[in-house]
Amino acid sequence: METNGGSADNKGGSTDAGARGEERIAVVVTAYNVAATLIPTLDRIPQSFRERVAAVVVCDDASSDRTFELATEYGETGDLPITIIRNAKNRGYGGNQKAGYRWAIDHDIDIVVMLHGDGQYAPEIIEDIVAPLEAGQCDAVFGSRMMVPGAARMGGMPLYKYVGNRILTEYENAVVGLDLTEWHSGYRAYRVSALEEIPFESNSEGFDFDTEIIVQLHEAGKTITEIPIPTYYGDEICYVNGMKYAKDVVLYSTRYRAHKMGFGSGELAFADQGYNRKLLSVSSHLKILDVIGERKAGEKPKKILDLGCSQGRFGEMLRLQGHTVIGVDAEKVDGVAERLDRFVEADLNEGLPAEVGRDFDVVVAADVFGHLAKPEQLLSELVGVLAPRGVIIATVPNIAHWYPRFRMATGTFDYDVRGVFDAGHMRFFTDKSFARMAQRAGTRVRRVSNSGLPLEVAKRGGPVPSKVLRTVGALDRLGLAVLPKLFSYQYVFELEPA
Repeated sequence: METNGGSADNKGGSTDAGARGEERIAVVVTAYNVAATLIPTLDRIPQSFRERVAAVVVCDDASSDRTFELATEYGETGDLPITIIRNAKNRGYGGNQKAGYRWAIDHDIDIVVMLHGDGQYAPEIIEDIVAPLEAGQCDAVFGSRMMVPGAARMGGMPLYKYVGNRILTEYENAVVGLDLTEWHSGYRAYRVSALEEIPFESNSEGFDFDTEIIVQLHEAGKTITEIPIPTYYGDEICYVNGMKYAKDVVLYSTRYRAHKMGFGSGELAFADQGYNRKLLSVSSHLKILDVIGERKAGEKPKKILDLGCSQGRFGEMLRLQGHTVIGVDAEKVDGVAERLDRFVEADLNEGLPAEVGRDFDVVVAADVFGHLAKPEQLLSELVGVLAPRGVIIATVPNIAHWYPRFRMATGTFDYDVRGVFDAGHMRFFTDKSFARMAQRAGTRVRRVSNSGLPLEVAKRGGPVPSKVLRTVGALDRLGLAVLPKLFSYQYVFELEPA
C-alpha cells in the first residue's frame, strides 16, 4: 500500500477544527478508474464543509487511469486536506473501504463519511449526512433513495434495479430484524468508535461489504438513522454483478439469522452471549418446572442444585417460588450470584465440588451430561448428595432426532452454537443409551418424557409471523405423537437412587 499527500493533522481545516473543539471528520472517497469524475466530485463539496473537514482520504483501488495522478495534483493545489491511499493491487469495493476506515481509526477521526468518486451520490448534501452524528443521535447515517415515494425512479434508477432493491431490502429487514427503507445505498457516515467495535475488516472485499456492515452494526446494538437523498444515474461504469450480489447478500443475511438461532458456527452473532430459557408448552424447561411442581402455600421450600446454571435465569424462576437454589457452572457470568442463593464456580468435568453441600431435594442437570467426558461418574456422585426421596432431573438432546439425521445423511455435519450439535458436546445420547448409563450410575428411571423443537429460538434476531410458528409447532407435535424417536428434540429424565 502506498500513501501520498498530506496527513489529517497538517492540512486544510484540521487545525481549526481541533482549536474549536469540534469532532474530527474525514471523508473517505472510494475511487477506481474515476479520472473523469473525481475532481468535479471533490469540487462539489460545499465550502462550509471544506472549512471544517479534517481529511479527505482518496482510496485509489489500483486504478489503471490517471486517478492517482489527478488526486495528487488536486491535493497540492486545492483547499482540501487530501490524503491518498493507493492500493498496490485491486482490493475491491469492500477492501477499499476497509483501508479508509482503518486509516480513520488510526488517525483519531471521530466521524467518517463515504463518498463515491464517480459522483453518483451528491456531495452537496454531505453536511446533512453527518449532522445526526454530530448531534449525537446515532452511530451511523445511511442515505436512502427510497424514503421519498417515487423519487428513485424519477432520478433515473432503472426499473429492474428498483424492483431488485425493494425485494432485497424487504427480505433483509425480515431476516435480520431491521426496518430500513434501503439497504443498498452507498452514501453513508459512521461514528468511528462504532466501527472499532465491529469486525468490519473480516467482511467481504466485494460490494456485499455494505450489507455485512449493516448486520454488524445491528448485532452490536448500534443506532442507524436514515435520511432521504437524491437519486442520480449518469454514464458512470457499474462494476456490480447483480445476480452474484443478490445471492451474496441473501446468503449472508440468512446465515446471520441462522447464527442468531444457534445454527452454524455463530461468529456473525458475536454480541449474543445469552442462554435461552425454553418456556413453550413442549419445551424442556417447562417440563422441569412441572416435575418440581409449583410451591403451594405452607409447603416447605425445596433445596435445589442447578448444574450448568449459566446466567442463573432458570434458577431465578425457581427461587422466586421460594425454593433455595445453588448454581454451579464453569464460568461466573455477571449477575448470576445475585439471581441465586449461592453460586459455585467449578468445572464439572473434574467432579462435583464438595462446597455445593448435600441433602438436595432436586438436582437439575439441563443439557449437562452431553458436555462431560465422564458423565456416568458425575451422575454417581449426584446420588450421594440427594436427600431422602430426592430426584435428579436430567435433559439430554436426542441424537436420533430428524435434524442430526438429516445433517449426517447429507454430509453437512458440523457443530452449532447450541442445540443437539452444540460445539461443547463430548457425548451424544438416545433415550435408550442414556437410560443404560443412568442404570450403571446407580439410578433408576422413574419417568421419561420428551420435548419438541424449541421454536422460541426462531424469534432470535427478529420477529416471525405467528401463523408460521403455529403451523410448524402443530406439525412438530404431530410428529412427536406419531414418531417420537424421530421428533423428540430432547428427553427429560426423572431419576432416583436405585
